[in-house]
Amino acid sequence: MKRCVKAGLIKVRQAPTSRYGYYLTPKGFAEKTRLTATYLSQSMSFFRLVRVESDELLAFCADRGWRRIVLVGKSELCEITVLGASDHPVDLVAIVDAQAVQTTGTFMGIPVRASTDAVEAVDAFMITDMTTPQKTYDELVAAFVPMRVLAMPFLGIHQSSGGFASYKGGVI
Repeated sequence: MKRCVKAGLIKVRQAPTSRYGYYLTPKGFAEKTRLTATYLSQSMSFFRLVRVESDELLAFCADRGWRRIVLVGKSELCEITVLGASDHPVDLVAIVDAQAVQTTGTFMGIPVRASTDAVEAVDAFMITDMTTPQKTYDELVAAFVPMRVLAMPFLGIHQSSGGFASYKGGVI
């Protein structure tokens, strides 16, 4: 607070009974506006990037006849992927997330399951976990066919062989 006062972003006035009131100055309002605009711009850039990469990944699945897709990780990435899935001939059969299942049984109309054991007849798993994507990838490739475990490039997931997990060119 002292730095904001020193920078002229807020003013402090003593209020009754040893309390203080903090008020934004015109400079403070301008800074708040700038920070809000920056945040919104970054959020839209993130949305556009995820939308493009998830669309490419869903198209990759559709091209191979993989219709039954499971998203692994309930996050903003998952939500954006669900929004774009209707543009592709795929069926999002479940979202796997151990923590999310404790709060709700569905997310955006898709069943949420605690583990991959609760989902049957899956063509591919798409990682939408933004908290621990590498750990999620490693666990999935240990349990399933690695080429059916898909990740968007921006997650920066490394394959256990040393390369990056990628869906480009049909190689995972």
